[in-house]
Amino acid sequence: MAAESIAMLPYTISSIPSDHHRLLPRVLSVSSSHCVALSRNCSSSSSAAAQSSPLLSLRKCLPPLKALVTADTTRTANTTPLGVDDRVGVLLLNLGGPETLDDVQPFLFNLFADPDIIRLPRLFRFLQKPLAQFISVLRAPKSKEGYAAIGGGSPLREITDKQAEELRKSLWEKDVPAKVYVGMRYWHPFTEEAIEQIKRDGITKLVVLPLYPQFSISTSGSSLRLLESIFREDEYLVNMQHTVIPSWYQREGYITAMANLIEKELKRFDFPDKVMLFFSAHGVPLAYVEEAGDPYKAEMEECVDLIMEELEKRNLTNAYTLAYQSRVGPVEWLRPYTDDTIIELGQKGVKRLLAVPISFVSEHIETLEEIDVEYKELAVKSGIESWGRVPALGCEPTFISDLADAVIESLPYVGAMAVSNLEARQSLVPLGSVEELLAAYDSQRRELPPPVTVWEWGWTKSAETWNGRAAMLAVVVLLVLEVTTGEGFLHQWGILPLHP
Repeated sequence: MAAESIAMLPYTISSIPSDHHRLLPRVLSVSSSHCVALSRNCSSSSSAAAQSSPLLSLRKCLPPLKALVTADTTRTANTTPLGVDDRVGVLLLNLGGPETLDDVQPFLFNLFADPDIIRLPRLFRFLQKPLAQFISVLRAPKSKEGYAAIGGGSPLREITDKQAEELRKSLWEKDVPAKVYVGMRYWHPFTEEAIEQIKRDGITKLVVLPLYPQFSISTSGSSLRLLESIFREDEYLVNMQHTVIPSWYQREGYITAMANLIEKELKRFDFPDKVMLFFSAHGVPLAYVEEAGDPYKAEMEECVDLIMEELEKRNLTNAYTLAYQSRVGPVEWLRPYTDDTIIELGQKGVKRLLAVPISFVSEHIETLEEIDVEYKELAVKSGIESWGRVPALGCEPTFISDLADAVIESLPYVGAMAVSNLEARQSLVPLGSVEELLAAYDSQRRELPPPVTVWEWGWTKSAETWNGRAAMLAVVVLLVLEVTTGEGFLHQWGILPLHP
């Protein structure tokens, strides 16, 4: 299980039943306090859902939209000319990963110290950091083995830095002199570090671009929540105009780039038409979708459909399936699971399998170790004779160029939402500001802890506080055990009476 892949527990949002995952909002106009949202399709049960959700009560029905966003069809408004004093910045958001084996434990600590990773009851929130430290120490040895197997650290930062540079070049070639920044959620360069550089550079217009093709409250949503807390506390950032591109799985350039990579890898098989395409996406707990209204599953399924439609245009009609990987913990996750599906395909006689990492645009431990090593070994044991894997997009030119187009198309909306294009296919999650998106998808935000780079043991003020709290909890637990079982050293010493 990749340390980079551990998803956050569901946010506390208005509950949206699973059969409404296609009724997610598209924003037409937004002010600081109002949002008029329209759904993509009609549903006979939408009125009942509206009664239980103020968000759904604002929704109307739209006719089906076109299947694909292209660079031309999305430009309903002329690109706003940049002023002489305008300085455009693009902030790429990603999860981050440890660059060395020594980084693994503090990286895991940052991960588990997030209150959305481990949600403790209000009474026990003071245990968040001690618990994060305990889990990070417990998981670090196994995680280090995984990172050691792929070279001693995650390549995510290096690849993301290259993507940022290629995006910058593409924007300049398209006459948009923008600076591109990288902000990671749990490791360097932290989002906080990127924001400080943005301020030093005097950026006046910021486009926030999460490097997750599909929106999830556990990935893009978490990073946006952190941004919100940073923006709220800084006068410069409060006044800086910005917009967010929450997802872009439906864009023509992305779909074309994915189809190109798949077509290239199919040619490596002896019988390309006999190969099954195995789309493997990062999983999320089922509660995200069924209780929190996360659009991730709906966007993922639609993304796979769009890629297959593009392949069919090229006369590639391979069988395909979608499964979800990297589950962790005892809760139910999105099904079908990748490992179970591989076994089932082997039992059904599938002999050729091409893995397509659909939710990843960079190589990291989930692709290099989990898919390339663990799932490949499982496939061989399951009777699959030929195995292949589509590489992550990385700096693929069509992909980078399309990201640049997405940034340019969003510029007219920086600071003021205009009417969305009703003729073009839109993402299930609307373009908007950090505040607007979180108002819809994360209604109860909690305070986030600052990241740490090294956990320091010792009698520092912080250590004394947390060690003391942990000790108090241990005392309470021991007392409860003594009272309920009637056994223990307090009974043996005569402090508590022995049971007859």
